[in-house]
Amino acid sequence: MLTRFALEKEDTASIQIPNSLFKKLEEKIKGTSFVSVSNYVTFLLREIMAETEQRHKEPFSKEEEEKVTDRLRALGYIE
Repeated sequence: MLTRFALEKEDTASIQIPNSLFKKLEEKIKGTSFVSVSNYVTFLLREIMAETEQRHKEPFSKEEEEKVTDRLRALGYIE
């Protein structure tokens, strides 16, 4: 998790969100280690981006795919 210090050292940009959402996020982070809504939103967005990137990666590298194909061929499942 990014600390407050780490977030402050990065170049930042501003985005707009509805006040109602901001207030909900403020309530959500009370009593947590998040020092601000910005810190929490940055954490959430990074998590979402990491999950999205992971889902879009190829399940196997070309080398792994070749090994699987060779093994299936050796077992007689493919020609």
